[in-house]
Amino acid sequence: MTNSTVSDVLCIGPAEYQDKKLNDVTSFDYECTTTDFVVHQILPYQSVSVDTFNSKNDVFVAIAQPSMENCMVLEWDHIEMNFRSYDNITVFVVVAQLFGGSHIYKYDESWTKFVKFQDIEVSRISKPNDIELFEIDSEMFFVIADSSKAGLSTVYKWNNKGFYSYQSLHEWFRDTDAEFLDIDGKSYLILSSRSQVPIILQWNKASKKFVPHSEIPNMEDVLAVKSFRMQDSLYITLTRFIGDSRVMKWNSKQFVEIQALPSRGAMTLQPFSFKNNYYLALGSDYTFSQIYQWDREKKIFRLFKEIYVQAPRSFTAVSTDRRDFFFASSFKGNTQIFEHIIIDLSL
Repeated sequence: MTNSTVSDVLCIGPAEYQDKKLNDVTSFDYECTTTDFVVHQILPYQSVSVDTFNSKNDVFVAIAQPSMENCMVLEWDHIEMNFRSYDNITVFVVVAQLFGGSHIYKYDESWTKFVKFQDIEVSRISKPNDIELFEIDSEMFFVIADSSKAGLSTVYKWNNKGFYSYQSLHEWFRDTDAEFLDIDGKSYLILSSRSQVPIILQWNKASKKFVPHSEIPNMEDVLAVKSFRMQDSLYITLTRFIGDSRVMKWNSKQFVEIQALPSRGAMTLQPFSFKNNYYLALGSDYTFSQIYQWDREKKIFRLFKEIYVQAPRSFTAVSTDRRDFFFASSFKGNTQIFEHIIIDLSL
């Protein structure tokens, strides 16, 4: 920080810097800083899910509001430095499970708003619980996980005019979530269920359909499955409402457990990362939600912070203007936006 000349100084710790010249060390960020999550903004409405997308170099956030039968789209205000209302899509988001059907909206440049593009054919969908969008061989698909006893999870494919039903997956299993994975250039789907262990389906290039591949044993009644990559390794999180949610790692043949996290009313265990800091957010309907941070030395997630969110249903990371945010949706209270900050310990 100062314009001065000093003789060579050698580091004695931590181990990875030992005996290195001080001037040759490019970054002490990990050793000399810590992080925190602070409340940045409160949105005065309930929500069940939050998703983010980019358009023309701007960041937008879509928030499903069940009590208002509405989907609110927010944009980042570069002047006020907060998220403001951009558009509303009047659609049954949660109630679509029973009434009103599901729809696709498309951004209309002339109207500068989202307009209904397509009604999704849902003759076999009784109670949609999750939608997962993915791409295989330059073709677009999405899958709807159906949580009804009589439901049928279904894959839909884009045909240049709209999405149509392409493949019906297994029935009668009350699927709760779907997660698309690319493993060594091969495409997979993981389906979690209330009535059986999660199953893994693999894309068959000959038939161009998903076929059964394997199961994840000893994990009945999983509500959600999420994947993430860390240090070139693939991981998944499996969420249980009561019991132990789990973090698992792919070992080139199967997923193996690396850590169990006690769950008390958990609907989601969401992985996310900012600036090489890796986190898990474990929701709770009964107590404080917990944020875990990856410990690079012990190779586990350690408890980092507790936050209070009423009936959390999703956690979503959003980055804009060199700032990082964390949306916490609430089914019974206000939606909260936390900012991820870095604290300099050297000052």
